[in-house]
Amino acid sequence: MRVIASCRHTKPPTAAMAASGTSRRRLAVGVLAVVWLAVVTAPAGCSAARSRSKKTYEAIFSFGDSLSDAGNLIADGVPKALTTARPPYGMTFFGKPTGRCSNGRLTVDFLAEHFGLPLPPASKAHNVDFSKGANFAITGATALEYSFFKAHGIDQRIWNTGSINTQIGWLQDMKPSLCKSDSECKDYFGRSLFVVGEFGGNDYNAPLFSGVAFSEVKTYVPLVAKAIVNGVEKLIELGAKDLLVPGVLPIGCFPLYLTLYNTSNKADYNARTGCLRRYNRLAFHHNRELKQQLDELQKKYPETKIMYGDYFKAAMQFVVSPGNFGFSSAMQACCGAGGQGNYNFNLKKKCGEEGASVCSNPSSYVSWDGIHMTEAAYRYVANGWLNGPYAEPPILK
Repeated sequence: MRVIASCRHTKPPTAAMAASGTSRRRLAVGVLAVVWLAVVTAPAGCSAARSRSKKTYEAIFSFGDSLSDAGNLIADGVPKALTTARPPYGMTFFGKPTGRCSNGRLTVDFLAEHFGLPLPPASKAHNVDFSKGANFAITGATALEYSFFKAHGIDQRIWNTGSINTQIGWLQDMKPSLCKSDSECKDYFGRSLFVVGEFGGNDYNAPLFSGVAFSEVKTYVPLVAKAIVNGVEKLIELGAKDLLVPGVLPIGCFPLYLTLYNTSNKADYNARTGCLRRYNRLAFHHNRELKQQLDELQKKYPETKIMYGDYFKAAMQFVVSPGNFGFSSAMQACCGAGGQGNYNFNLKKKCGEEGASVCSNPSSYVSWDGIHMTEAAYRYVANGWLNGPYAEPPILK
C-alpha cells in the first residue's frame, strides 16, 4: 500500500479504496492534526517575534507529532517514502528541507522567537546545545501506546512508537545534561515553557484507516484525552509550571480529506464552510473531552498554568473568511497536484513527488501540502497562543 507522504505516520487507504463508496463509509478519515488557526486581532503578516513582552522563559520544550517535528524523524536517516524531507519543503525560511512539515517555521518556532530563544532543536539532533530548549516531537506520534493499537489489530497503521510517554522519557534521558539535581531541574523546568502537543490525530487515523467503525472510534476519545492529560501531569511532577496543550483540528476542511472522501451527498458537508461534517465532529468531541480533563488537572495543581490551545474555533475563521487574514485560499494546497481538482491534491502527485508543483506565493495559502499548514498560517497560530483569543488562557496573560 502506498503511503501518503505526509509527516503524519498513520497510513491512509489507497486511492482505489477511497474511490469505493463502501470503503469510504468504512474508512472515514480520522483526525490528523493539521488545520489552521487564525488570530482575529493580528493583521495579516504580523510576526509573533516582532514585539517582546516582559514575560520570559529560560527554555522551550516541545512535544507532539508532525505539527511540531523539527527533524527527529530524519535525525538518523531519511525514510524512503518520506517526501517531506525533499524540496520544496523548507523553501521559504530555511532554504532546504529540515524535517519540518511545512515551507518554513512551525508554531513552536515562532513562540521561541518571541521570547528571544533559539528555535528548539530536534532532541535527536547530534552535537547540539539543548540548554535553551529541545523539540521532542516526532512525525506519527500518538497519545496512546503502541501496545493499544497492537491489541486492537491496527498496529499496521502506526509507523513508530513515539508516544507522549516515550517523548517524556527522552526528556528524562536528557535531564543530566540540563541540570545537576532534581531540585535544580524543577527550578529550571519551572522557568520554561512546555508545549505539549498536538497529540491525538494519529490515534484516530489508525483505527479509521483500518476500517474500524466510526462509532467505535468515538469510544477512544476519553482514552486519548486521558493519555494526554497523564503526560501533562508527568511533566508537572518533573517541575513544569507553564504548559500549553493544543487540541486537534477540524480535518474535515483539509484538501486531502476533501479529495479522498468527496461525496455527492450535500448533507455530508457544512453548508457555510464546505467542510466534511463527520470528521469535524470527531475533532470537536476530542477537544471538548480534553478541555474538561485539563480543567480537572488545573484544579489539582493550582500553582501551575495549564493553557488550552484552541486550534478548532480559530481554524474555521480561515475557512469562512480567508481574505481577512491575507489568504487567497484556505482549502487548496499550495504544493500539490498542479492545479488539479478543487483542492489541488492528488495522491499520485503529492508535494515532493514527481509531477507536483508549488505555488508562487505560499504566504497566501493556509494549506501547504494538503495536510499541513504554511509558515504564514503557523505564524497566526503562535500569535493566537501568545495573545489570544485562541488560547485559554493566552501565554502572555
